[in-house]
Amino acid sequence: MADVAQPDPGSLQIPADNSSAPSSPATARNDCSIAPLTPSPSPMVEVRPRMSCPFSVVVAIDFGTTSSGYAFSFTRDSEAIHMMKRWEGGDPGVANQKSPTSLLLTPDLRFHSFGFAARDFYHDLDPEEARHWLYFDKFKMKLHSTSDLTMETELEAVNGRRVRAIEVFAHALHFFREHALKEVKDQSSSVVEGEEIRWVITVPAVWRQPAKQFMREAAYLAGLVSPDCPEQLLIALEPEAASIYCRKLRLHQVLDLSLQPIANGFDLEGSRPFDSSFRQAREQLRRSRHSRTFLVESGTGELWSELQTGDRYIVADCGGGTVDLTVHQIEQPQGTLKELYKASGGPYGAIGVDLAFEAMLCQIFGEDFIQSFKAQRPAAWVDLTIAFEARKRTAAPGRANALNISLPFSFIDFYKRQRGQSVEAALRKSNMNIVKWSSQGMLRLTQEAMNELFQPTIVNIVKHIEELMAKPEVRGVRFLFLVGGFAESPMLQKAVQRALGQACRIIIPHDVGLTILKGAVLFGLDPTVVRVRRCPLIYGVGVLNRFVEGRHPRDKLLIKEGREWCTDILDRFVCVDQSVALGEVVRRSYTPARLGQRKIIINIYCSSTEDVAYITDPGVRKCGTITLDLPEPLPLPGAVGGAGGGAGPERREIKATMQFGDTEIKVTAVDVMSNRTVRASIDFLSN
Repeated sequence: MADVAQPDPGSLQIPADNSSAPSSPATARNDCSIAPLTPSPSPMVEVRPRMSCPFSVVVAIDFGTTSSGYAFSFTRDSEAIHMMKRWEGGDPGVANQKSPTSLLLTPDLRFHSFGFAARDFYHDLDPEEARHWLYFDKFKMKLHSTSDLTMETELEAVNGRRVRAIEVFAHALHFFREHALKEVKDQSSSVVEGEEIRWVITVPAVWRQPAKQFMREAAYLAGLVSPDCPEQLLIALEPEAASIYCRKLRLHQVLDLSLQPIANGFDLEGSRPFDSSFRQAREQLRRSRHSRTFLVESGTGELWSELQTGDRYIVADCGGGTVDLTVHQIEQPQGTLKELYKASGGPYGAIGVDLAFEAMLCQIFGEDFIQSFKAQRPAAWVDLTIAFEARKRTAAPGRANALNISLPFSFIDFYKRQRGQSVEAALRKSNMNIVKWSSQGMLRLTQEAMNELFQPTIVNIVKHIEELMAKPEVRGVRFLFLVGGFAESPMLQKAVQRALGQACRIIIPHDVGLTILKGAVLFGLDPTVVRVRRCPLIYGVGVLNRFVEGRHPRDKLLIKEGREWCTDILDRFVCVDQSVALGEVVRRSYTPARLGQRKIIINIYCSSTEDVAYITDPGVRKCGTITLDLPEPLPLPGAVGGAGGGAGPERREIKATMQFGDTEIKVTAVDVMSNRTVRASIDFLSN
C-alpha cells in the first residue's frame, strides 16, 4: 500500500560509521521519517549529458502584464520567426502585434474573449449588464505580489467578483494555444502532432519558484502539454530571452542612444523621441507587417564584433509590471551566455504610471468617488484607463503642448449625480494647477503633470540600474540594452540616457516590444544557450551533525543512542549568487526510516541572506517539498532460504539528483539497489 509514512522519531536511522548523518530529527518528524546518507559539507556537482531536441516546432508565448503575444519557428528553418496574426481591433497609432492582456468571462464564469475582443465587447455592454461580467486586466502582477501563492489564490475582476487565479491564467493560455496551433497548421506542409511542439512561456527573472511552477500548472490545465511530458514546456526568463535575441542584432536593427547629443538634459532636436533612421526603420517594418516573419542571424550579429572575451553587458527588461535586470557575458567562440550576477529588479513597470494617474484622480475627485465609479461603472473605468494608456505612449520630455485625456460621459454624469457639481468645479477646488479642464470634456495634463506621473517609476528604474552597475561583479559593462514595452517610452529613454549615457552604450532594439518574444523562440530552439546562471537564493534541507561543544548552541542538542547530535543545521544545496552551470547537478542520498515506507517527503528551505546556519534562523523559510514515491522493493536473491536469511534486511538507498542551473529547479531519483527510477516531484505551491 502506497501510504505516506507517519511521523516516527524513534525509527530515524543514523549510520553508525558516519560522523555526519544529515537529517534533523525536528525536520524528520515533519518529513515522514527520513534518514539522509550523504554527508553535508558541500554540494557534489556532476555534469549530465546534453539532450537532443525532438521537436519540429517551437511556440513561444510572451505573457505580459499589459500585453501578450506568441510567435513560432519550425526547427527545419530556425532562422525564420513567425509572429502571430494581426489582432482584430487595436489602438490607433500603436504599432505592436501583441494584444492587451485582458480576459472576459461571462456571468456564469465561462470564457468569452481575450485581448482587444474582450476589451471592445466589455466596452459595448450596457452599464447595468457589464456589472455582471468578469473583466480581468494586468492580472499577471498578482503572481509577483502574492507571498503565499497557491493553486487556490484568487483574482478579483473589475466588478469585484473573485475567481481562482489558476483558472484565469489557464483560460488565457488556452486561447493562445488554439490560435497558435491553427497558425502552425496553416503554415506547415505536413501534419504537426501535439507532441512535436515545444512550448515556451516567459516569466520575469525576479519571480520565485512558486510563480514559475504556477505558470507551468496553468499550462497543464490549459492543455498546452501533459504533466507526463514536462520537458515539452520550457519556462523562459524574460531578460534572458531578450539577451539571447540581442546576440543576433545587426547595427541597422538598433537605436544607439549614446550617439544622440544631449543639451541641458534634452536632445538637441527637441521632443523627437527617435532619430530619423529609427523612424524609417519602423516605417519599413510597418509596411512589411503583412509577412509577419522575421529573419535572424545564424551566428551572432555584427554588434558583438565590438565585444571581446570577458566583456559584460546588462539587459534591462522594462515591462508593464516589473523591471528585470540581468548581467551577461558572451563566451566566444561558441556564443553562449554566462550570467554574472543574480537577477534583480522589482515592481517598477509602466503600470506604476497608471497607478500614479489613478492617485491623481483620487486627489481631484475623492478616493471614495473613484472607488464607487469603478464598482458601479466598471466598463467606463476601463475606457478611461485605455484613454490614458494611449496618451501615456505619446508623452515625451520637452513636449510643449498638454496631453488631452477624454473623460467618458458616464464619468461626468456619475460625478454630477453623486456630488451635485461638475467635474470642472471639482478641478478648480482641488487647486491642482498642473491639470486643466477643456471645454471639449477633456482633462489637459501639462508637461509638469506628466513628469509627476512618470518620475517615481523612472527614478526607481534608474536607481536600480545604477546600484547594479556599482556592484564589483558588474563594473565595466560595455552595453546596456533597454527592452520591453516601457522601453518604447521617450520619457524613460531620456532619463536613462541622462543618468547612464556616459557610463556605457545604451542600445534599444527596433520593435523593442517584441524582443522578448523573439528571444523566447530562440531559447526554445536551443535551451543550452545560457550556459551559466546565478542562484538567487540559498536552498537546502535541515540535517543533524555531530554536536560540537562551544560551536553549536545547547538548545540544538539531541542525544540519541548515546551520541550527541546538533539538530536543524541547514545543509546547503546551493548558495546565494552561486554560479551554477547548465547540466551541473547536486546529489544527496536518503533511506526510508522503516520497512514498507512508500513515500519520502523532504522539506526544502531557502534564504536570501548568506549569514544563516540553521533552518530556524530569521530569514530562513520552508519554501517547498521534494516527494519521492518508492516502488515496491524487488526481492533480494537468496532472501528466502538463502545464506543471508538470518541477517536483517539491507537498508534501501534512494539517490536524489537536483538541478539548479536551468530556469526551474528539477529533481530526479533512482533506487540504488534495483537501479529503478523513483518518481520524484518538487512542489513550491503547497506551503
